[in-house]
Amino acid sequence: MQGKKFISPGAWFSMSYPSDWNEFEDGEGSFLFYNPDVWTGNFRISAFKGKAGYGRDAIRQELKENDSASLVQVGAWECAYSKEMFQEEGTYYTSHLWITGVDDIAFECSFTVPKGGVVKEAEEVIATLEIRKEGQKYPAELIPVRLSEIYLINEGYEWVVSTVKQELKKDFQGIEEDLEKLQQVIDSGKIGAKKKEEWLAIGITVCAILTNEVEGMEWKTLIDGNREAPVVQYNDRIIDPMKIAWSKVKAGEPCNVIEEYKSVIINH
Repeated sequence: MQGKKFISPGAWFSMSYPSDWNEFEDGEGSFLFYNPDVWTGNFRISAFKGKAGYGRDAIRQELKENDSASLVQVGAWECAYSKEMFQEEGTYYTSHLWITGVDDIAFECSFTVPKGGVVKEAEEVIATLEIRKEGQKYPAELIPVRLSEIYLINEGYEWVVSTVKQELKKDFQGIEEDLEKLQQVIDSGKIGAKKKEEWLAIGITVCAILTNEVEGMEWKTLIDGNREAPVVQYNDRIIDPMKIAWSKVKAGEPCNVIEEYKSVIINH
């Protein structure tokens, strides 16, 4: 399937999903995707880890306990599949459920569609499911920014906004002129050299200003070994918030966010 790629937090599994779907907030451990412009159904996926053989056991158990479940093949995956109708505010929906798994991982996938809606999209997504093996080295990948990184971006940015307000009694609007305020906070020595999270927040905020000011700069999630972090992509360039501030401070070098910002702008 040509589309977007999702790699789960912790990089347990990956899958591809249609390019017109986005990720939306859901319960913990469950990932929700749908098309926000033309709703064709809600696709949810949860993954669970157990002992060896847990994946196959989950399928067997579902077939045993759910009378309406039958064994189907979706791509290379054997699934226990069932569906049920329900009504909400006068509208009928069908919820399709697939339980599948292999080795020590089980998946629960559901696709809730309007009555009569097709399930082909969901089956195509399930067919792309891949388990990423622990201890295996995978090449670094850039995927559409996940909700888990959007939370990090927002958290870092909010911290900078409140710190600038507290220290300088000034507003911070996420525009180029705000870099001077940020530099004032850095120069005041308020942020200790060991405060990794706070230096990361500064790097994230510089990147947020770049995405506000320069068309075509886009947040992505970088998956590289154990590192899962937000970065900005511009054409074929990657701007890494970690390198803007924290890498410099850690190496004992001065951090000048105005210069860092300018060097990105000049090179773009």
